[in-house]
Amino acid sequence: MRAFSIIFLTLFSFIFSNCPDGTDVCLSLDGNNLNYESTVDIAGFQFDHNGCVTGASGGDAGANGFTISASGTVVLAFSFSGSVIPAGAGTLVNLGSADCTEESLSLFIFSDASGGPLVVDFPV
Repeated sequence: MRAFSIIFLTLFSFIFSNCPDGTDVCLSLDGNNLNYESTVDIAGFQFDHNGCVTGASGGDAGANGFTISASGTVVLAFSFSGSVIPAGAGTLVNLGSADCTEESLSLFIFSDASGGPLVVDFPV
């Protein structure tokens, strides 16, 4: 029964996803958390910001052993060991600042475990 419940909840979450058709990863901003909803494993990501990120860390990227680097205008995260963020939903990374807005973030590049590009949706 428990396995059925887990499968049902997983299927239910993907059927009622807010992601447009053909999108692999949907992102949303909640305070200083960049949240994600993904139908595929995420092996790495990068995005630009306007200087609002003060120290990206944690979230599911950190929990899955990703190295997370934040410069004055770019956030980059990947795993040296080949770890991935499994398909699902949660907080991708904490941006360290509540000053970021949807307009502050841009040029999202996400890849799968083979290094292939993922289609990303981030409403602005």
